[in-house]
Amino acid sequence: MNTFYKPPFIKFVKKQARSMQLSIEDEIESIIENPDRGETKKGDLRGIQVHKFAFKKQKLLIAYQVLETEILFYMIDTHENFYRKLKNYLKEGD
Repeated sequence: MNTFYKPPFIKFVKKQARSMQLSIEDEIESIIENPDRGETKKGDLRGIQVHKFAFKKQKLLIAYQVLETEILFYMIDTHENFYRKLKNYLKEGD
């Protein structure tokens, strides 16, 4: 399955320490192996799935969308204002 990363996702990952980048990489691999592990959203975020995980007691969320042959990773961030940022990003487009 092909994977694509949107700019907010890439920007967040680049700013992190190497240990966190490796943890994020592990989470992405687990999502690719089982795309249904995230919670499917409704309403404004219909079609988006959110996977939650913790790194050193910090809770992070990954927003992604599963299409027929690809997975689009939109955003990764802490829980604070995550859904507001995601909605704004999706409204703006790419």
